[in-house]
Amino acid sequence: MTASGRWLFAVLAASAVLVSGCSGPVDPEKLPGVYRNDEGGHIELSEDGTFSATRVTTSDGSDPADFSGSWDYEDPGGSDDFVYLGIEDGGLGRIGGIQLYVDDQDTLYFRSDPDGPITQKLSRKG
Repeated sequence: MTASGRWLFAVLAASAVLVSGCSGPVDPEKLPGVYRNDEGGHIELSEDGTFSATRVTTSDGSDPADFSGSWDYEDPGGSDDFVYLGIEDGGLGRIGGIQLYVDDQDTLYFRSDPDGPITQKLSRKG
């Protein structure tokens, strides 16, 4: 194999790794549903734009909390897609908003630092 052939192979292999790590497009109209995890975390995104969360851990070191409000899908283009949760009531000790990241059509997760580890992952059930 020539040097240019090895270079082309390396570029194609790296591209395949990068593409395989990307999730497919998300259809916001298919996001409503119930998402859960094995620790008892539960989020329900309703079609009317409201949500309820039970035993959800949104950041490192925080206790699970219950809260509710409204949700809206955001696609910022250059960064991860997310669901913006407008918190109106609940145990987070504040009223405001939080980002719930979209991994794929059936998986959502919290991450307190955009470059940090996932705090809690929830998957669509039923």
